[in-house]
Amino acid sequence: MDDAAAQSVSEAIDLLRELGAERIDHPGGTLMAHLVRVRDRLARWEARPALQLAGLCHAFYGTDGFATALLPTDRRAELAAVIGAEAEAQVHFYASCDRTASYPTLASESPAFRDRFTGHTWAPALPRLRDFAELTAANELDLVDENPHGRAQWGPDLLALFTRFRPLLSDHAWRDCEKTLLTA
Repeated sequence: MDDAAAQSVSEAIDLLRELGAERIDHPGGTLMAHLVRVRDRLARWEARPALQLAGLCHAFYGTDGFATALLPTDRRAELAAVIGAEAEAQVHFYASCDRTASYPTLASESPAFRDRFTGHTWAPALPRLRDFAELTAANELDLVDENPHGRAQWGPDLLALFTRFRPLLSDHAWRDCEKTLLTA
């Protein structure tokens, strides 16, 4: 990681602390611990720095699966000032996903992404979908790793999801999905 990326990670962690992420309960500990683990997993997968920063900050606006938000979406510029516009746009995209409506088609030839904030449905570009799938895998695999019953509870559904997402996932991510979800 270059100096600029390391500085952005440090500043993002400072902002997370300032907004109380260390005091917010999350499966596997605190929200802060989860976010750091997701970023670390993306780094092990050799994701580019902007995606790693998005992983570190992916819950800033809450998500379809975790309602607690650190910032409202009308304060997006504050996060962008710390992690950059590209990473912040991915954070917002991730947070905006209506999972029930979007997951079934995201890896298809006609993806339909439904924004839970606006209700708008659209077809994102392939690079955006790849980042989304990679971040989703890192997030969900962390939850499985941190919950002693996670593999049994969510493993089959996640394996089905990531098998559908396979065309969008890097080889590193796919191997980790297999290792995490298929290992007894």
